[in-house]
Amino acid sequence: MQEIALECIGARKVFYIRKETRPKVKPSSEWYTSPGEGGTGGQDIAQPGAGTVEPDAHAGAGEGEREPGTGVGNGCAGVRCDGNGGLDIHSACNGGPDSHASRGTGTNGRHRGRLAVSRVVATLFPKSVKVEAVSGVTFSVKRGEIFGILGPNGSGKSTLIRLISTLLLPDEGEIRVFGHDVVRERFAVRRLINRVSVEAAFFKKLSAMENLSYAARLYDVDIRWARERAIDILKRLGFSESKAYEPLEDLSRGMQQKVAVARALLTSPVLLLLDEPTTGLDPVSKREVQDFVLEVRGSHDTTVILTTHDMQEADRLCDRVAIIDQGRFVALDTPARLKAGLAKNGETVTLEDVFFTLTGKALEESRLDEGDYSD
Repeated sequence: MQEIALECIGARKVFYIRKETRPKVKPSSEWYTSPGEGGTGGQDIAQPGAGTVEPDAHAGAGEGEREPGTGVGNGCAGVRCDGNGGLDIHSACNGGPDSHASRGTGTNGRHRGRLAVSRVVATLFPKSVKVEAVSGVTFSVKRGEIFGILGPNGSGKSTLIRLISTLLLPDEGEIRVFGHDVVRERFAVRRLINRVSVEAAFFKKLSAMENLSYAARLYDVDIRWARERAIDILKRLGFSESKAYEPLEDLSRGMQQKVAVARALLTSPVLLLLDEPTTGLDPVSKREVQDFVLEVRGSHDTTVILTTHDMQEADRLCDRVAIIDQGRFVALDTPARLKAGLAKNGETVTLEDVFFTLTGKALEESRLDEGDYSD
C-alpha cells in the first residue's frame, strides 16, 4: 500500500474580519439644519411645539441684551458663538428653557456629540464579519503525487496551504504530514516541507545567492553543496549566473519568483507546497518551472501540492485535482475524469469549462483581486 503523504480530516478555519462602518446619527427630533447650509453655519429651525428661535439666537443668549462683540448675554454665562453657527460652551447655562444650554446643542451641538460618541463606540467595539475560509475539508494525498487545488479568489486555497505549512492553526479537524500532526508536531512537519507563495519574502538588499545561502543554513544544509545546487537550479530555470549576485530589488518580479522556486527546491523537501508558483513568469519560464517540478518528483519522489489559476498547468502537472469554492471541495478527481464527466455528445471539454460549471465563475473573474481574506 502506498504511503500517505498528507491527510486532512475535517479541517476548518474561521476568520473574524473587522467591518468598517460609518456611524449614522439621526438629526435631533427638535432641531435640524436648514437645507443648503451644509450642516455648518446653518440656521436652526424649530419644529412645532419646540418654541421659537430668533435669527440671532446663536450670537446672543438668554435674558437681556447681549454684550457687543462677545455674543454672551446676561442670562448665559460662558456661551460663545464659534463663528460657524455652532456654540462654544464653557460652563453651564442657567438661562432657562430657551437658553443655549437647553437648545444650543440642537444640530451643531447635539448632532456632533452623538456622532462623536458613535465613532468612539465603533472604534472600541468594532463590528466583525465571520468568514469561514476552510469549511470541513477532508482529503488525502499519496506519496509522489502532484495534487492540484483550483478555485476562485477567496475560496480558501491559500488558507489551506498555510494550514498545511503550520503558518495557521486549524480551528477544527486534523492535518497530518507523513503521520506528523501540524499542531502538536509542527517542528517535525517543517523539516519535511517547503513552500513557494505568490508573494515570496526576501532580503531585497541581498543577492539571490545570499538569500539562498541563508535558506540553506536555516535547514542545516552544507553551504558549499547548497551554493553549487543553487547555481544548478537557477540555470535550469533560465536564471543567468551573473544575475545571481545582483541585489534582488534590482530584479524583475518574474526573476524574484524564480529565486523563490529555487529556494524551495534547494532543500529537496518531501512535501513541496506551491501556491501559484508560476505567477508573473513568461511562458518559457513557466514551462521550465513545470519541467523541473516533474523532474524533482521523479528523482526524489517528492509530493507536490499545487494551487494555480493556469488550467493548462494543472492539466499537465496534476495527477488529481480538487476544485474548492467557499471553503469546500466541490469536486475531486483526475483532470481526465473531471472533463469526461462534463462532456456531452463527444464535445471537447477543458478544465476551464469544468471550473466555470462547478464554481459559477469564469477563469478571468477568478483572477480578479477581490480583497479577500482567505486566499
